Amino acid sequence: MKIAEVGNIIEFKDGLKGIVEKINENSVIVDLTYMENFRDYDLEEKTVVNHKNYKIIQDSVNV
Repeated sequence: MKIAEVGNIIEFKDGLKGIVEKINENSVIVDLTYMENFRDYDLEEKTVVNHKNYKIIQDSVNV
């Protein structure tokens, strides 16, 4: 399992996407406002995702 790096875009939980902002021992903190349709969901701007529960879809972007 490859662990995401800051700036990676990840996908998790039925298609949600976000930019990794911080890496913890067992999880990453993700900014969900990356998604174009973020406002359509009733979500907080940031969330925590366990390393086991995401897939890296794009390498680091400029943050």
